Amino acid sequence: MKLLKFLLLFVSINLSAQQGGMWIPSLLEGMNESEMANLGSKLTAKDIYDVNNSSLKDAIGHFNGGCTSEIISDQGLILTNHHCGYSQIQSHSSLENDYLKDGFWAMNLEDELPNPGLFIEFIVRIEDITSQVLKDVNEVMTEKEKQALISKNSNAIEAKTTKEAWQDTKIKSFYKGNQYFLFVTERFEDIRLVGAPPTSIGKFGSDTDNWVFPRHTGDFSMFRIYADANNRPAKYSKDNKPYQPKHFLPISLDGIEEGDFTLVFGFPGKTNEYLPAVAIEHITKDFNPSNIAIREAALKVIDAAMKSSDAVRIKYASKQARIANAWKKWIGENLGIEKSNAVAERRQFETEFTSALKKKNLVEKYGFILPEFDRLYKDFEAINIKRRNFIEVFMVTNELMQITYRAYQMEQAIKANPEDFEKARTDLIKRLKGIHKNYDVTLDKGVYTRVMPLYSPNNVEASVYDKTAFTHLESALALLEGNHKEVLEQLNKDAAYAYAKPIIQEFTNVIDPSFSKKTKQLQHYKQNT
Repeated sequence: MKLLKFLLLFVSINLSAQQGGMWIPSLLEGMNESEMANLGSKLTAKDIYDVNNSSLKDAIGHFNGGCTSEIISDQGLILTNHHCGYSQIQSHSSLENDYLKDGFWAMNLEDELPNPGLFIEFIVRIEDITSQVLKDVNEVMTEKEKQALISKNSNAIEAKTTKEAWQDTKIKSFYKGNQYFLFVTERFEDIRLVGAPPTSIGKFGSDTDNWVFPRHTGDFSMFRIYADANNRPAKYSKDNKPYQPKHFLPISLDGIEEGDFTLVFGFPGKTNEYLPAVAIEHITKDFNPSNIAIREAALKVIDAAMKSSDAVRIKYASKQARIANAWKKWIGENLGIEKSNAVAERRQFETEFTSALKKKNLVEKYGFILPEFDRLYKDFEAINIKRRNFIEVFMVTNELMQITYRAYQMEQAIKANPEDFEKARTDLIKRLKGIHKNYDVTLDKGVYTRVMPLYSPNNVEASVYDKTAFTHLESALALLEGNHKEVLEQLNKDAAYAYAKPIIQEFTNVIDPSFSKKTKQLQHYKQNT
């Protein structure tokens, strides 16, 4: 049997024909099966997706909401990328047991390491529910009315969906809200680390080779799913047993040949294949460069600190990887678009589209589309950059600013409903403990002095690091002691919070609402043109 590679949703590519696209597993039988066969596939549509019998979908799991994983044994053994399991490998590492540097292999089931919070989801079935979701939606509705009706219809569909008690449902929009699918899923939450190569293999080439083809890294890690006595999803328990899957991927040792059919099956992020030229130009010339600059400034500080201390290296390994991943992706995206002359090609396509409208006497009916896209995107550009820059500084790169943002959310929740005080405080305490588990105040201060000038150049006050309670867990927790009035009073006296609050308020009350309004205008326009 030819080797089938299951890597990352729903794309089929033949190496010689270079055909493919995003294919929905539940629609293969009616839409793509013949094309697959012509490309060399020996699989039927039901081999890939079958509700009543085991199929490939039962072996492909959504790993922790962001990656793809594959079951490769009848005992629930999971294969995923090294970078996808990186934070778990890091969380188990210490100076005494440096699994990042040396790798880790469990020699028996008892040695496999549990990972609180980690989960893997499997698709039970997929249903096209577009007509039900869009029932009674019409073009004269405002965007707010339209979304309210879509939400109402979606909630009604989920309420009526037949499923097992341990299963879940979610409705996802595709093609900018023009198609909707219902997913019935199963989530397993007892996931244990089985093995990982040392970083020298798992991250070979590091940021230099990331997002570059060909890549020669051993980018893998291994986990195992555990289930209860009935082989159903369960929270961690020492009594759980290795999961016995409906299907797992056999490994072929036949090797591969040029022109072999390749199936890429999994869970990607999103695609912007149909963006107009004005949007592509905005992303590559303004949006990406501003965010690349922020992450690059942060990485210079983090990388230097990690090289100087093994303790810091272990603490910040996962954080550095998360920051560097999108940084390198944006750089590559820009280079690829520039190299392929994508903006000019898209403008040429748009010129041909306009010319075709004239020839078919359709200018009056459709001639407004591209000029309106130009107007909407140009109006959107500045707020899009400002909002994302805030996210980069306050939610991605700088941890003290992230703490102040979460504290602001707590304050707003308490003001809106004082009865939510304990929950809001508990949530913030959980976040504080999570950040301070792997925190270095000197490093974070260095990041702040580099990234804040890129967001608010006239509002940089590094001295807040010496005056705030939030740079040490004990003093941060002490600041949150008392009733809700006392906590809010203490919070607003804190130097870092007092400094950051006006910036956060501007984001919350001005920038983010403006972004949402302009995004909805674009979304509405995309759905109705």
